[in-house]
Amino acid sequence: MADEVVSSWPTAEFLARLGAEVRRRRKSAGLTVQQLADAAGLSRRMLTLIEQGQANPSLVTVDKIARAFGTDFASLTRDSRPDPVVVNAPGAAAGVWSSTAGSRATLQVATQHQPAAGLWDWTLQPGDRYDAQPDPAGSEELFYVIDGTLTLQVEGRQPVTVRAGGSARLAGDRRYAYVNTSRKPARFVRVAQLA
Repeated sequence: MADEVVSSWPTAEFLARLGAEVRRRRKSAGLTVQQLADAAGLSRRMLTLIEQGQANPSLVTVDKIARAFGTDFASLTRDSRPDPVVVNAPGAAAGVWSSTAGSRATLQVATQHQPAAGLWDWTLQPGDRYDAQPDPAGSEELFYVIDGTLTLQVEGRQPVTVRAGGSARLAGDRRYAYVNTSRKPARFVRVAQLA
């Protein structure tokens, strides 16, 4: 199985924090690298590189690891400082996904309690798309389009277009995609809460 790796958008700090958390959880669960890799449907080599902070895994790959632990992406990747108020300075949020077209997704902040919710800042370039895997039943995403036009393609439904100033809610328990069919970048805020 080939593991998807994206361009070098995530920060070194994010990749190191992710690797350390994956390793901590794996050891705490008494799993070998191979056992976790098998449970997540990844190669042992990819998982080893992730734990060492040397791989740049896709959102789908990190989500597979989170699900193998019985948790979600936001819980696995969030900053776990115990302070009652955590403020991230401008530019300090974790860049997590990018495409060769220049699209990007940044996880700004995530809640600490289950079910976790993550606040994302997305920019999707003209003609670009992001294809997502189905989330557990009961998971939802909220969108607010700041600029441009976002099209949501959900398996079994007609595409839905959300224009600047509009918002939407998406049940993520089936295949779906974010698509920009317009001529200008689409910028939107996404809140994702997995069940």
